[in-house]
Amino acid sequence: MKYLNRVRKPETQPSLQSRLLMVAGALLLGACLGTFSKYLDYRQAALPGILQQIDASLDLHNFLGTFAPWIVIAVLLSIKSPSPFQASANVFAFFVGMVASYYLYSNYVAGFFPKSYAMIWVGFTLLSPILAFFCWYAKGTGWLAIVISAGILGFLINCTLVYGMWYVDLRSALHLVTLILGILTVRRRFGKETLLVIGLSIPAAILLDMLIPFNF
Repeated sequence: MKYLNRVRKPETQPSLQSRLLMVAGALLLGACLGTFSKYLDYRQAALPGILQQIDASLDLHNFLGTFAPWIVIAVLLSIKSPSPFQASANVFAFFVGMVASYYLYSNYVAGFFPKSYAMIWVGFTLLSPILAFFCWYAKGTGWLAIVISAGILGFLINCTLVYGMWYVDLRSALHLVTLILGILTVRRRFGKETLLVIGLSIPAAILLDMLIPFNF
């Protein structure tokens, strides 16, 4: 922990009540967004007028069914937390709320339960406290912070782009927005470090693509 404290030092610990409120807020945010995402997916043909137009033009319901928007929100929750342990609690609560509400709606309102896909999200939720703990250090100093930042961007690159030896294709404009938000979130104070993070994110994306056995 001494080395990690040199990378980024936790802020003064807020009161227990404040920490519990953060966790409750993250849980509520996840539950609201998960329910809204499944509502869009299930009711896409019968949405209220303006919401239907937005969904039709941006393909919003399919976008919210991918990893990209949730990863960006989780990274923001992690980095903005006062400590790595609070980051773990906040992000775990967010994913519990999101995944539970999404699949409860799917099972009890929409009438179907995609078990294999749900298990991926459950697995990711169980891993999220560990990932959030280390993501918190992305805004620190030194090589560890740079490597973590590059890993985050590498993951978002794989969420945003479909690529191979001779081609690169963009999934959607909304995915590009999440990548830009990711860059802004983990950007370094100095320009050279930001360029280094972006440069390292490309091999990180390729490595993650080889290691993770499913599409984002």
